[in-house]
Order: sequence, then structure tokens, then C-alpha cells
Amino acid sequence: MATNAADEGAVLEVRNLKKYYPVRAGLLRREAGQVKAVDDISFDIPAQKTLGLVGESGCGKTTAAHTIMRGLEPTGGHVIFHDPQLGAVDLSIADKETLFKVRKNMQMVFQDPQSSLNPRMTLLDLIGEPLTIYKIAKGQELIDRVAELLKHVGLRPEYMRRFPHAFSGGQRQRIGIARALALNPRFIVADEPTSALDVSIQAQTLNLLQDLQDEFSLSYLFIAHDLSVVEHISDFVAVMYVGKIVEQADTRRLYHNPKHPYTEALLSSIPRPDPKIQKRRVPVRGELPNPADPPTGCYFHPRCPYAEAICSREEPPLQEVEPGHVAACHFSDKLTLRGVNDF
Repeated sequence: MATNAADEGAVLEVRNLKKYYPVRAGLLRREAGQVKAVDDISFDIPAQKTLGLVGESGCGKTTAAHTIMRGLEPTGGHVIFHDPQLGAVDLSIADKETLFKVRKNMQMVFQDPQSSLNPRMTLLDLIGEPLTIYKIAKGQELIDRVAELLKHVGLRPEYMRRFPHAFSGGQRQRIGIARALALNPRFIVADEPTSALDVSIQAQTLNLLQDLQDEFSLSYLFIAHDLSVVEHISDFVAVMYVGKIVEQADTRRLYHNPKHPYTEALLSSIPRPDPKIQKRRVPVRGELPNPADPPTGCYFHPRCPYAEAICSREEPPLQEVEPGHVAACHFSDKLTLRGVNDF
């Protein structure tokens, strides 16, 4: 599904993207099935906007991100990136030379800032490496550029001779962001960039990302399982469940007028800052299904409090419920679901 993003000049267009892993069994290790980690998802990201991708752990968010960036080879579908120099490039079939050129404008901020930074490299080496690889700067020019990037993310230039272990988790995440900004990209994938940080540092990181978006005209794919974080930074939100997108809309509409029971359940789990308020959680039975053996019909029906017989027989299509708002539920036009302020 494509929201109005295409009309606003999409930076990234994802069409029917799939990533399947074979399940092998027996003495000869023959393929006995498939894990559908990402199963036919589509969305657009407009210029200078943020799409939040949310869902429980294991739903396929990170796999989708790595497949979009071609860190993983897609099983099917297309990823169209609108590169300022090359124009529209289909990343799913691009060769190594084209990918090298495009990746200058596509960068990634990883979930764990500690493991994503080489402990043997100084900040000058870490942040300057992309500039060296693309032969953009060297010598004093490289040092000046790294110093400028450190200032942009709120770190002191004199830190560039230090190693990652000398910094806190929040500072390491800023280093990762500075590295992603080094080539002045157009699009950044932020894969749960705040999940390893405490709450106060989370807020600082989110504010930094928003400030940098305005300053550098960036577009983000922001991946998280914390819906309160996603609401703060995203213009649009897509909800994933067992490899599929089950609902998508602009942030305000999705948070205040959800059309899929899974989205309602996620919204009910957002903690309220006032401990005196007793939240009414939406009951969700059981665990996330096995993507190698998902339920028949609607994948969510074994856990859904509104499920009826048709839900176990027929898979609901992802269809438009109202302009710019799609959901994959047989009863999305009949159910009255509660928004984030109703709990």
C-alpha cells in the first residue's frame, strides 16, 4: 500500500517486499518449509518525513530494514530509492557498483551502539572511514570534517582521538549518528536507536534526530517497539505483525482512531505517566505465532478478542478504510476501537 507519500515526492518506495528463509529437515537437509520473515509489505517514505515501523519483537521489522538496505537479499518485491544523482534505482536488482554509489545517500543507525562501533578505532577513524572510502576528504580536511560532525551531534571535537569504550551509551549512539551523517545522506534507517538507552537519554537522542532532520533535510525509516517513542518522531506509522503490515496511516489518525485490533492492543500497552490512573489493557491471548507455521486466515485471529469464524478461514486484504488509512481486518469498518487517549 502506498499512502499519500508518492504525491509528496517519495524518497523510498517499497513494493511487495519479501524475505523468506528456507526451513531444512531430514538427512539430506531438503527444504521442508519457509520462514516468511517479511511477507509482501509495501510503503512509501516522502522527502523529509519519518515513517515509524512498529510491532512486537520478532515481527520482522529489522529484517525488513536490512532487506531494504540490501544487507540481506530480498526473496521478492522491489525497493525504489530516488537518488539525487542516479534518479530512481531499484535496489532489489542493483549491481554492486550501483549499490556502492547509492549507499552514499542511504545510511543506517544501529540498535546497539556498542557492538556497531569497532573498539579498536578512534572516533576520527570511525566517523572518517566513510569519507575515506568515498575519497571525499583526507588529511586536515578529514579532521575538520569529523570535528564538524561531532559538533553537530553534541560531542566535543577533541574527543576524536578517543576510543568508543570511553563513552556512555548515549554518547556512543551519537557517534553512530555522526558516522551515518558523514556522507550527507538523503535517507537514514534508524533501527531501534533508543532501545538500549535509558529514558532521559532516549529523549535527547530523539530530539537530536529531529533537529538533524530539519538541518540536513533527512528522511527516516524509524524502527521501534515503543509506541510512545514512535509517536514523538513519526509522521506516518506502519504496524507489522508476523511479517505483514496490518495497518498504516498518518500518526495522529492511527493513534487516535485505530482500525486493527492489534494496533488497539499495542496502544493499550503504552504506559501512562500518572501511576494513579488505572489503565484498561486490551487482552491479547498467547504469544506471537511461528512465522514458519502461521495460523490460517488472519494471522492475528488466535489472539484477537473480536475474532469470528471468518477470521480463521480467510486472510483479510490490506484495504483502505478511509483516505490514507489502510488496515487488514475483516471488520475494520465496523469495529469501534479505542485510541491512545481512551485507556
